[in-house]
Amino acid sequence: MTTLIKLGGSLITDKHKARAFRQEATRIIASQIRKVWKAEPGLRLVIGHGSGSFGHFAAEIHETAAGVDSAKQWLGFSEVAEAALALSHLVLLELLEQGLPVMRFQPSSFIEATDGQIVAMQTSLIAQALESDIIPLLHGDVALDSQIGGTIISTERIFAHLAKSLPVKRIILLGEVDGVLDADGGVIPSVTPSTFDSIRSVMGGSSGIDVTGGMLQKVEEMVALVVEDPSLEVIIANGRRPNVLTDLLSQNQRTGTRITLRP
Repeated sequence: MTTLIKLGGSLITDKHKARAFRQEATRIIASQIRKVWKAEPGLRLVIGHGSGSFGHFAAEIHETAAGVDSAKQWLGFSEVAEAALALSHLVLLELLEQGLPVMRFQPSSFIEATDGQIVAMQTSLIAQALESDIIPLLHGDVALDSQIGGTIISTERIFAHLAKSLPVKRIILLGEVDGVLDADGGVIPSVTPSTFDSIRSVMGGSSGIDVTGGMLQKVEEMVALVVEDPSLEVIIANGRRPNVLTDLLSQNQRTGTRITLRP
């Protein structure tokens, strides 16, 4: 079975400053991934990351998520793609520095979209990489769109489609907060389709610029995903917490918010 891990844009960048890479935070997470990878032979991982203050700054300026039509907007589309790739290269270097067999896949090269939604994604090479004990690296990206020209596709949406075509057991979304928070700032330990509506009103967006919807949209998409696949577990946790990945993957400790079909 495969585990999908997202390094949130708020974790690996300062989303209040353009192109502000948090190298040390990324290095710490990369080190944790190495420890888990070495400790659990046969573990299959896909790593994804948000665009943070790289892609989101450029996407907001050019309003890329809403569609692309004019020559100026297409230039902006290209600039957003470059920013996303620039951050992905920095993340890749940190993972390789840990001796991890990582291969980067550019989502815009294998995703088709219509009206902002993924309608097709070629995942056979990702599956082949996993069979070869390679760790695929993906990221939030631009995509050509048959209806609105171009758009932005979040890492969560990419993960949702991967979960439909690969044997995915668990999705871990790491950010800079301890999980889904209630009105008093406390962690909601469990979210299910039956409880989601009751907590929707207390959930906000994102700290800093985020053109893909923030926490509310992330949880909404993950709730829909566990309805489709009742065996799936989604965990939203704080990537700044010491040894968070070791605890979740090796020790199976409970931290953050779990999204499942049933409690």
